[in-house]
Amino acid sequence: MSAVIPFHRVNVLTGLKAARVVEDATEYANLIGKAKRPLLVLGPLLLRSSTEGKLLLEYALDIARARNIPICATETLPGKVEELGAKPDSSYDAVEIVNALKDPAWKGVRKEGNHDLVIFFGIRSDLGNQSLSVLKHYAPHLKTMTLCKYYFPNASYSLPNFKKDEKWQAFLESLIDNLKKGV
Repeated sequence: MSAVIPFHRVNVLTGLKAARVVEDATEYANLIGKAKRPLLVLGPLLLRSSTEGKLLLEYALDIARARNIPICATETLPGKVEELGAKPDSSYDAVEIVNALKDPAWKGVRKEGNHDLVIFFGIRSDLGNQSLSVLKHYAPHLKTMTLCKYYFPNASYSLPNFKKDEKWQAFLESLIDNLKKGV
């Protein structure tokens, strides 16, 4: 397998450990399914539409509903999440949620204990990479994953760079189907 180059090439020296690229939606669903307390962190880029006109936020909410995953809505998202019939479990900005996740004693967004898997979706790639770097170095108690269409080298698991939105959208739809099946 050839090396995957991140969308932003600034500050991509990840140390000895870089993200494992996962291209199979079934494998991603399995990784999510193994988590005891996952968290889905939603960013403002989810307000964009997919190729079929469906908001990316709708995919995120479908993922959360499929496995009852708590949602942390950042920035301007809480109101839109509620408009779409869901209620975010928390509303932090990206830096606040990362700081909370670093603390192994934090009780999590549902007060059930800290999360063991954090899934980032819709965060700007520069902010996402820096946030993931902080978690990689200061939160060894959790794994991180991204659902964005670009490779994030500081995550534990990342998607490759999807050149075509249709391929990324097909991945998201397959992921939702696999999560619903309990794969």
